[in-house]
Amino acid sequence: MGQKVNPIGFRVGSFFNWKSRWFAEKDEYADLLLEDYRLRKFLNEKLATAGLMRVDIERSFTIMKVILNVSRPGVVIGKGGANLEEIKKGIEKVINVSKSKKDKVKIDLRVEEIKQPDLSAKLVAERISGQLAKRYPHRRAVSQAIERVMQAGAKGVKIALSGRIAGAEIGRTEKYSKGSVPTQTLRANIDYHEEPALTRSGYVGIKVWIYRGEMI
Repeated sequence: MGQKVNPIGFRVGSFFNWKSRWFAEKDEYADLLLEDYRLRKFLNEKLATAGLMRVDIERSFTIMKVILNVSRPGVVIGKGGANLEEIKKGIEKVINVSKSKKDKVKIDLRVEEIKQPDLSAKLVAERISGQLAKRYPHRRAVSQAIERVMQAGAKGVKIALSGRIAGAEIGRTEKYSKGSVPTQTLRANIDYHEEPALTRSGYVGIKVWIYRGEMI
């Protein structure tokens, strides 16, 4: 099989829920989709140090619920909830920037803590990306990541690097794995993420698959 299917998209609707949960008519759909994209981009930049794993968005007529799954909720909330209010104002600015007063929506912001950050493919990929950007040896970075993931209780992990690895003249692909990662088994709970790392020689693409066990 030469075709590659995103493991999360492959399971959405059957075992995984959608990250954006709302309905829109044909003339509104594109605008709301762009809003979601801008909101996620803003939150990823704003909460880079908070270990943001996932942003869930639910919409009703007048209220928009934003659920942040983070590994360090204290960074998001801040002292006396100061950071939370600042983030909420930032979200309102992104969402309501082009709307009239009667069309503006209220934001219901919620923060949920991730108990096992080492089982998040996004956080693992971002950590490796940061290490490669700082010229950390790629094999050591990957092996340390794999050990952390397996110690956190994963059944298997696979990491693929692609590009000018270690400053090579010709781009190549290297794959590392431990345990089993049954990507074609629908009931397998697999987390997946892609992340680019900008090194001095050029971009190195990072892909991470983490198998957490079967979903019943």
